[in-house]
Amino acid sequence: MSDEPMIDPERRFTQSDLLRWSESLAGIARTGLGFSESLYERERFEEVLAVAADIRVAAGFDHDAGDVVEDWLRQVGQGVPGYVTPKVAVAAVVGNEAGEILLVQRADSGVWLYPTGWADVGYSASEVVVKEVKEETGIECEPLRLLAVLDGLRLGFTRVPMHLLMFHCRATGGELAAHPLECADVGWFAEGALPWPLAGAGFWGPMAFGAIRGEVHEVHFDPPRAQPWRE
Repeated sequence: MSDEPMIDPERRFTQSDLLRWSESLAGIARTGLGFSESLYERERFEEVLAVAADIRVAAGFDHDAGDVVEDWLRQVGQGVPGYVTPKVAVAAVVGNEAGEILLVQRADSGVWLYPTGWADVGYSASEVVVKEVKEETGIECEPLRLLAVLDGLRLGFTRVPMHLLMFHCRATGGELAAHPLECADVGWFAEGALPWPLAGAGFWGPMAFGAIRGEVHEVHFDPPRAQPWRE
C-alpha cells in the first residue's frame, strides 16, 4: 500500500480556499512572534509568513509578497495583544411596519447591502448596531435578537479574517438620510422589489425577511467542519 497522501484529482481549490489558508498560516505565525523570544523560533515564524504571503500573491490578492510580510510584521504585538484573532463586525437587518428591509448602497462599490460596521472598542455589539444604523441611514432602531454569527472568510465575502454578528432590529424613528461619505443611497425595500446590484441576498434574504415577518428560528452559525486544518 502506498504511503503517499490520497489526493482527489477532481478537487479544485478556489481563491477563497487559498485566502483562508494564507490568513490561517499568517495568524499562526504572527501569534508565535507575539509570544516567542527565541530568535530561532522567530526566524521560523517569519519563514511561515513568507510562505503565507506567496500563497496570497499566487491567488491574485496581492502583487508583492515582501510588502505583505512587512505589513503583517507591523501588526505583531507582544503577549495577549499579539494573539491574532478575526476582526469583529456587526450587521443590522432592520424592518419596518410595512415588512420592508432597510438597505444602503455602498459609496465605494455601488452595491446594496444591509447596514454593517466594525465593532468599536467601548461599545457592546448591540450598541454598535444602533450607532451604525443611525450613522449610515438616519434611522433609529432597537435590536431584538441575534440572527447569525458568520465567518466572512469561510463564506468568501471578505478578504479580512472576520466574524460577523447579524442582528434583527425594529425601526423606531428617524428619517432616511444616507451617510455623505459611506453611502450613495439608502431606502426601504419589499422582498419582491429589491435593488440591484445586491450582495448575497440569496444567502441572507430568506433569513432576514423571515425575521421581519416575525418568524423565530435558532441563531444561524457556520457548522463546524471535520478538522478543517487537515482537509
